[in-house]
Amino acid sequence: MTRLFRQNFNIPFTFPVLFTRDVVSPDNPGLAEVLAQAGPGPHRLALVLDQGVNRAFPEFAENFAHYLQRQGGWLDLAAPALVVPGGEAAKAGFAVVNQVLELIERQGLCRQSFLLVVGGGAVLDAAGFAASMAHRGVRLIRLPSTVLAQNDAGVGVKNGVNWSGRKNFLGAFAPPFAVINDFSLLRGLSVRDRRSGLSEAVKVALIRDREFFLRLRALRHRLGALEPAALEEAIERCAVLHLEHIASSGDPFEQGSSRPLDFGHWSAHALEELSGFRLSHGEAVAIGVALDSVYSWLAGLMPENDLNDVIEVLSDLGFSLWHPALDSLDVGSALEAFRQHLGGRLLISLIAGPGARLEVDGLDAGVMGRARDWLAATQGGGAQWT
Repeated sequence: MTRLFRQNFNIPFTFPVLFTRDVVSPDNPGLAEVLAQAGPGPHRLALVLDQGVNRAFPEFAENFAHYLQRQGGWLDLAAPALVVPGGEAAKAGFAVVNQVLELIERQGLCRQSFLLVVGGGAVLDAAGFAASMAHRGVRLIRLPSTVLAQNDAGVGVKNGVNWSGRKNFLGAFAPPFAVINDFSLLRGLSVRDRRSGLSEAVKVALIRDREFFLRLRALRHRLGALEPAALEEAIERCAVLHLEHIASSGDPFEQGSSRPLDFGHWSAHALEELSGFRLSHGEAVAIGVALDSVYSWLAGLMPENDLNDVIEVLSDLGFSLWHPALDSLDVGSALEAFRQHLGGRLLISLIAGPGARLEVDGLDAGVMGRARDWLAATQGGGAQWT
């Protein structure tokens, strides 16, 4: 005899995403208000700092400790800040994950405690993965310190590290307790890193919001000059569009094979690896978006004038849309790796124009070769890479 029981329950996830400046300034109540949502303490808290943030803002850890002291003792800083390597090295293995796990265990943090992580997307990914595993989940507060992390990686529900040469092969879906986007942290970035994250804004505009794309086009010279007001506007709108997608897609934990926010990413992931990660994620996404936009035009899906607008915006933002790694890109292998990344059928996003996404289950290798040739002919001459 066989009996079948079906378990069904729903758990709502709610977390605030705060946009602010100088989050640990004495007169900024934002962080204290976020922490207060956990209820009366005492609560223990540990701080993880990206090495790049620590170099750019050596006073941050001390200012953070003073900020907590002013809260009246209901927040206990468990230990001095743990400073970890930033950039892709942070998620190139388990070194950072192990450091964070050891910190959590050594300081006795529990599910009622907080791990506050300040850094770029790679540090948020690695430290967040550790937080998701310890006690099956220590409360994570993200303070993204890069454009890419503030408008994309930092506001989502994913954590992870690279493994065996595969990007994001290991990880977990774990919504954060809160995300705080402190625009003042962007002052610590290089010009390259500030620019890099803008490719995600172009990407999400192309697949979700034509008006946002038109706004980026209008702002493109100011964004190319990295004017703070224009940059903050683009970051906030991009982040909100990502949040809306997570909330409305019906698949926040990506159980299906559709990944509309990965427009341009099948090749971007491969290009990062082929370049030995000399291409940043944002730079690779800019090339991937350009490549798939050219393909969309060559395949008769998108008018040429829309393609010209896409190339114009990406170029005026300061992106090089060609890299020697494109010569080595094996389309078939990259698509198969991406299919495995999706965990099911291969579904690729293309566009019929800004704000008009299409979904296909394969790409024509011949047309993609012509798209690559088009980029080489029109964009390759001016690209300078070392």
